[in-house]
Amino acid sequence: MSFNIALSGIQAINEQLNTLSNNIANAGTYGFKGSRANFSSVYAGDQANGVQVGSLTQDIGKNGSLQTTGRGLDAAILGRGFFTSRDAQGVVSYSRVGIFNTNADGFLVDATGKRVQGYGPTVNGVLGAMGDIAIPTGQIPAVATTDIAYAGNMSNDWPTKDAADFDYLDANTYSMVKQSVVYDSLGTQHTVSQYFMKSDDDTVSVMYSLDGAEPAGAGFELQFDGNGRILETTTTGPDLPITAPGAEPLVFNFDYANTTKFGGAATNTTNRPNGYASGTFVGVEMAENGSIVAKYSNEQQQVVGTVALATFPDEGSLVPSSDTTWVANANSGAPLYSTPGVGLAAKLSKGALEGSNVDITAELVGLMTSQRNYQANSKVITAENQMMQALMQAL
Repeated sequence: MSFNIALSGIQAINEQLNTLSNNIANAGTYGFKGSRANFSSVYAGDQANGVQVGSLTQDIGKNGSLQTTGRGLDAAILGRGFFTSRDAQGVVSYSRVGIFNTNADGFLVDATGKRVQGYGPTVNGVLGAMGDIAIPTGQIPAVATTDIAYAGNMSNDWPTKDAADFDYLDANTYSMVKQSVVYDSLGTQHTVSQYFMKSDDDTVSVMYSLDGAEPAGAGFELQFDGNGRILETTTTGPDLPITAPGAEPLVFNFDYANTTKFGGAATNTTNRPNGYASGTFVGVEMAENGSIVAKYSNEQQQVVGTVALATFPDEGSLVPSSDTTWVANANSGAPLYSTPGVGLAAKLSKGALEGSNVDITAELVGLMTSQRNYQANSKVITAENQMMQALMQAL
């Protein structure tokens, strides 16, 4: 009987050694979660019959250390949750390894080539449908300018100018000139010049020149109160048209909200049109909220999707598979999907990866303990063998 008990001990320790060896071998593997072999007693009725490895416990709840990479498509999960991927056969797997890239078909994929699952672009505050995340790698069309946000200080110290004497070629007839860039429907740039002149203590007149042409029309008057604040009735400038060959007629105006007329130097704090030229895709990166941001040569950025994180009622029951991934089963429960930082899903750390959560020191101590237990069970088998030999010789 003792021979069988010791043999069961050796077999159980071999299984434990496999677990320890696997942990140590994956100490440098991104997103790896260590496991522990749990021993349990074996009984035949009320008679002890040895030991076995009753279960393996995955240490999924313990995060590994963050390792900074600086790469725009690397991300680490700072708590609960798993990245979700789907292979060519439609099998869904879950991983803690946030190494992503764009494949030749224009989809976001993980390090093993599986398509990352997430939500489509947000429309009117509503997330898009969940599925593959497509990255538009071509060219985005131009957007015509409809508004220019302009703010600054029209110095109260300017000398008064007579608008009737204005000549855009003579800098002495106006107080300041500022240029803004606008775009037509084809993405062609046009320059709009604003010529400012102080007409009286409460008024600054503006004349507009389009693409260097002589200003036409009566211009516009900015009205200010006694505290140098612009009157709300004059915050929106007149419609200014531009007609370019082949492009749709362009009509835009200036928004002068927050413009002031204080003493001191004249300043310009905002000069921002809302249109842009066409642009070519130059790259993609992930934001800390999980948004996938495509970048273009015209300095525009577009959120093309948001990665989904999956959480489980019992994540420790997930079944591990190759490539540091897991698959769900009945014991783990169905996944609950959300965006990073929402609900049970943790936030992300951009430009970093989660290392293995294996504690090498603890694993080596466990290895030495297993070795001693192995030797002890071997001694029992040796002693049993010697006793049997002695018994046989006595007969």
